[in-house]
Amino acid sequence: MKKRVVVIGSGPGGYPAALRAASLGADVTVVEKGQIGGVCLNCGCIPSKTLLSAAHNFEIAKNSFPSATPDWQKIIERKKTVVSKLQSGIESLFKAKKVHFLRGSASFISDKEILIKNGAAETKLDFDAAIIATGTEAFFLPPFAAERENFLDNKTVFEMPFLPKSITIVGGGAIGCEFSCMFSSLGAAVNLIEMQPSLLPSEDEGLTRVLTNSLSRQGVKIYASRKAAEAKIINGLKKITLDDGTVLESEQVLVAVGREARVQDLGLENIGVEFDGKKIKVDPYTLKAAENIYAVGDVNGLCLLAHAATRQGEIAAANILGKEEKYDNNFVPKAVYTRPEIVSVGFNKKTAEAAGFNVKVQKSFLLANGRALAQDESDGFVQLVSDAQTGKILGSQMACAGAAEIIHVVSVALQAGMTTEELKKVIFAHPTIAESIREAAEK
Repeated sequence: MKKRVVVIGSGPGGYPAALRAASLGADVTVVEKGQIGGVCLNCGCIPSKTLLSAAHNFEIAKNSFPSATPDWQKIIERKKTVVSKLQSGIESLFKAKKVHFLRGSASFISDKEILIKNGAAETKLDFDAAIIATGTEAFFLPPFAAERENFLDNKTVFEMPFLPKSITIVGGGAIGCEFSCMFSSLGAAVNLIEMQPSLLPSEDEGLTRVLTNSLSRQGVKIYASRKAAEAKIINGLKKITLDDGTVLESEQVLVAVGREARVQDLGLENIGVEFDGKKIKVDPYTLKAAENIYAVGDVNGLCLLAHAATRQGEIAAANILGKEEKYDNNFVPKAVYTRPEIVSVGFNKKTAEAAGFNVKVQKSFLLANGRALAQDESDGFVQLVSDAQTGKILGSQMACAGAAEIIHVVSVALQAGMTTEELKKVIFAHPTIAESIREAAEK
C-alpha cells in the first residue's frame, strides 16, 4: 500500500515536496488555502523580480529617451501574466504526477488525521506523514500595527493602482533594498530606514558598502541606525517621524521589517510539534518536527529563501520515503537583486574566523573586468574565502551585475570540496563577468 503524505502549503517548499514524494511512490495530497505557488510566486520572488526587470529596462531606455515615463499598469499586467503562467505550470506538474490538490484551511486533529475547511464544507483526511510548508507573512510593529491597512507590505505593494511619486521603505533587508532600487529606477523619491548601522546587517561589510554607495547614487536617501517612532496620515500623505526627530513625508510607506510563521489554527498542539512563537522547531538536517511530521521553508526559520525551501521540501519527502537525505544550510546561496546584485554562499571572513578557520581572502574588482566595462556595470567585486592551510574554498561574496547567476560556480566548487588552486584551472569564457572568479582565485 502506498504511503499517504499530506503537504500543507503549495509554495516553493510545498509543491517540490509533493512532487518528490509522488515520484518516490507516495499517494500525495496538497492542501492550500491561498493561491497555488505560495508567497514566492504570488507576492514575493517572482513578481518582485518581474518589476525589477521592468525598472532596469526602463532605466536603460531612459538613457536614450530622457522624456520616457514608466507605465505602471503595463508593468503590473506583465507581472500578472508571468505569475499566471507559472501557476499553470505547477497545476500541470501536479496532474502529471497524480498529486491531489485540495482548497481549504488544514488543521491537525491528530498525528494521523487532518481537518480541511473550505467555506462551509469540511473534509477529514487520514495520512501516514505530513509536511508543513505554510510559510510566513509580514508583521507590523508599532507605530504601524494600529493602522496596518494604510501601509504597504510585500503583498499589497503589488496592488497599488498607480506608481507613487514618493515612498518611504521601512527595513533595509533584502525586500527593502530591492524595492528601493526598483522604485528609484522608476523615478520615485525613496527614503530607506534601517535600525541597524548598515543595510543587509547580516552580510559581509564589503557587500553592504557597495550596495549603500550604489543606492545613494541612484538617489535613495538612507537613514541607518534609525527607528520609526511615529506614523501619521495627514491629508493623504504618510508622515514618519524617526527617533532623532527627523520627519519623512511620502505618498506611500512600505513596511518590510520581518516575517512571522503562518501557524494559526494548524492545531500544532495536537501533534507534539514545538512552536517557539516565531518558528516551528525542526531537526536542521532532516527537517523532522515530530515522529511523522516535517516542517520546511520559512515556517521553520532555518533560511527564509525560496530555493532553501525547495531543497528542504525535497529532502523531507525523501526522508519520509526512506531515503535518509540531509539538508545543509551552508550550501544555500543568498541573493539580493539590486543593482549591482549582492550575493553570498558559505562563510564570509567574519563567520569563517568565528568558526575557527585561519582565513585567506582573495578579491578581484569589476573595474578590471572587460565585460563589466563594456556593459557600463563595473561596480563591485568578487571575493573568495578559503582555509589558509588547505586552500579549501569556504565561501564567496559577490557584488556585481549577474552575481545571482555566477555564484553557482562557487556553489558547485563548495559542494565538491574544491580548493582555490583547483578553481584556477577552470576555463572561463572571455569576456564574462564570471572570469572575476578565476581572477580572485589567482590573487
